[in-house]
Amino acid sequence: MPTAFRRTAVEQIGLAPGERVLEIGCGTGRNLPFLREAVGPSGRVYGVDFSAGMLARARSVVARGGWDNVHLTQSDAADYRSPEPLDAVMFGLSYNTMPHHRAVLARALELLEPGGRIVIMDAKLPPGIGGKLVLPFSIWLMKKTVLGNPYIRPWEHLEPLVDEFRMDEFLFGSYYVCRGIKRA
Repeated sequence: MPTAFRRTAVEQIGLAPGERVLEIGCGTGRNLPFLREAVGPSGRVYGVDFSAGMLARARSVVARGGWDNVHLTQSDAADYRSPEPLDAVMFGLSYNTMPHHRAVLARALELLEPGGRIVIMDAKLPPGIGGKLVLPFSIWLMKKTVLGNPYIRPWEHLEPLVDEFRMDEFLFGSYYVCRGIKRA
């Protein structure tokens, strides 16, 4: 995943210093520096991931940064309880990997304050013949790794639940960021 794409996804959340953000499926922590930079030392970044191995790598990122306002939890995201209401939630290449993604999306919206922002950043099959050609490889890779299910369409799940929905595609439709605002 290109670093510029990760930065763009975080920028589209619209975080401000002092805000509180959760990354669902924070993995090895590759988005944490961007989230931490956006909320500054007065904000808080929370990360949740099911994998102890991935979280160990994310904790190394936090330790190297010397960040005392980044808190990581090993948990099923559908069961995660935030210690405080959140201003924003981000799924960073994780939504399609969760077999119960709709339950996790519902939990994310519960954790948000009214007017809070939610962003889903992920990869998808490109449109047209490119997607048809890549599909068999994507399915094979999904079975061998944590690559998400190529048939899941998160933007269709998010759009009816939020206000001001928007979706942007990158790299010929292979990556996207969709976002919205929690209704009051």
